[in-house]
Amino acid sequence: MQISWIDILLILLVLPLGGVCFMLFRRLQQQERRHQALINVLRNEIQAMTNSSIGMGRRLIEVEQKLNLTADKQLELENRDPGVLAYNQAARLMEMGADVDDLVQSCGIGRPEAELMALLHKELEAPQHSIGQER
Repeated sequence: MQISWIDILLILLVLPLGGVCFMLFRRLQQQERRHQALINVLRNEIQAMTNSSIGMGRRLIEVEQKLNLTADKQLELENRDPGVLAYNQAARLMEMGADVDDLVQSCGIGRPEAELMALLHKELEAPQHSIGQER
């Protein structure tokens, strides 16, 4: 078997091309490893942020539940104290135009308290009426 000059030329061309292909293949493997490492880092960061968000959401739910419980307890305490309830009702009646006698009869508060509330209501209403008259 005789090797021709074409065979030699082909061997001289194939060997460098094979070397180039091998180098490119190694570079591709290195880049793939780098990309995979970067993907792992990003995946870990996303996992950490997700866990943090879930924890913050749980904490927010706990705080919201405590706030609702506190508001309910406050409302319960306000409704439990008959004095506060009577004064709240008296204030509402004053806003609707009730007089001192109406407050004493409807709310069960004393006449001095009713007169004091009426005086306070008039004082609070006076600036509003003067503002309305100026316009």
